[in-house]
Amino acid sequence: MSEQGGGDLPKPKIEQLMAKLRMLQQEKRQLEEEVKGAQSVHDDLQKELADFQTEANELEGIHKDKKDASSKLQLQCEDSEQDLNRQLKQNKTSEELLEHYRCEIEEVKLKHRKLRIRFENQLMQLIEQHKQLDYVFNSKRLPDELKKGEDIKHQLSSAEQVKLAQLHKLDEELEEAKKQKQFETEDAQIHE
Repeated sequence: MSEQGGGDLPKPKIEQLMAKLRMLQQEKRQLEEEVKGAQSVHDDLQKELADFQTEANELEGIHKDKKDASSKLQLQCEDSEQDLNRQLKQNKTSEELLEHYRCEIEEVKLKHRKLRIRFENQLMQLIEQHKQLDYVFNSKRLPDELKKGEDIKHQLSSAEQVKLAQLHKLDEELEEAKKQKQFETEDAQIHE
């Protein structure tokens, strides 16, 4: 009976370790799903960034076109004094459009800057999560953890042997006490 008891103790410990390992693997899968989600957000932000850059390039092209148109208008003003007033009005309109486009470009740049800051923050969070995952699932730590497990198993086994020896000794003392009591009872009956 004592040998069977000695074989049962490490088995639950192994099952507990296996359960803990399964739990950690499940957490790893969940974290990997979160990383995939974050990667998807990152990809969406990259696409949005590319769209903003394309839009900014188009606006800069429009700006350049308008600037060229303004230059042509000024050349026409030099050729024809008769059209001077009309050319000045058109030039003023062109300048207003240029200012309007500059404002739009500044707004796009501001949006781009905000997106970049948001992306950088998300990237820092991903890096931190990756560091935490790397620490949790680092293969360099596995041998140490296994050695600790073996040491604990050995300590528990030694403690069990000591307890079993103490229990056996107590059983012997109890048997001896029963025999002594029975002997004293029989002795008392004989003297009566």
